[in-house]
Amino acid sequence: MATASNVSEKLAKAKAAVDPDYVPTDDEEYMGERQQDYFRMLLLDWKKSIHDAAGQTLQSLQDGPIREPDLNDRASSETDWGIELRTRDRQRKLISKIDAALRRLDQGEYGWCEKTGDPIGLRRLIARPVATMTVEAQEAHERREKISRDD
Repeated sequence: MATASNVSEKLAKAKAAVDPDYVPTDDEEYMGERQQDYFRMLLLDWKKSIHDAAGQTLQSLQDGPIREPDLNDRASSETDWGIELRTRDRQRKLISKIDAALRRLDQGEYGWCEKTGDPIGLRRLIARPVATMTVEAQEAHERREKISRDD
């Protein structure tokens, strides 16, 4: 597993490779080196922010137990912590998706639909950098899942 400092080092290297004002456009080669560098930076930045937030949550947990004198206040605080921990668990799972996207980038498979082989599209990847399917393929996949659940 990558450490937060390792992620920071990779992010600094990725940011150095990308012009800060650069935004991918349809006018250039799809998933050329410049676009790959951009998405690598985007993914690493996202991963670093998740690591940072997890570190803050861990520090808060280590600072001490919740000792609210009022039962309602204590229940509210415990509910808030439960929500925070569930959020961190979802983000932990997201890190594995980010790592998979980074592996696809290294293998030259990033940006291509795993079902159809078509380009996923820049706007979709900017909105959801861990996307593995085109919008159409994702919608078809979700329809099949819904039908399977309904059976």
